[in-house]
Amino acid sequence: MALKRGPKVNPNFSMSSMTDLVFLLLVFFMVTSTLVAPNALKLLLPRSDSQTPAKAITTVSITEDLHFYIEQTPIPFQDLEAMLAQRLQGQIEPTISLHVHRTVPMEEVVKVMNIAKDNHYKLILATQPLK
Repeated sequence: MALKRGPKVNPNFSMSSMTDLVFLLLVFFMVTSTLVAPNALKLLLPRSDSQTPAKAITTVSITEDLHFYIEQTPIPFQDLEAMLAQRLQGQIEPTISLHVHRTVPMEEVVKVMNIAKDNHYKLILATQPLK
């Protein structure tokens, strides 16, 4: 009676396939992590489909050639804060609607936002509706 032995099992463990797998995962996560970071420079226009319940008391507009308007009245930027204080005097919740042309630099928008923040005005940034 001859007993047959099965094939011998090699007790050594090969790490080459494991290192290949770890390397591929590392490359995959490195590539996808660079794709996930948003690029803020590609913003073209603010668009929104939401409505705010607050009613603006006055409107500040900035045109593409950086002229400032309160309602329909052109005003130099230096006088903007004083005119807003005069117009919003005595209001319980002074609210400004800010209308900005799409080509206006953010620095100009932030200037108006800082005026609103310093004087505790509420600010609504007007956007175009989604189509």
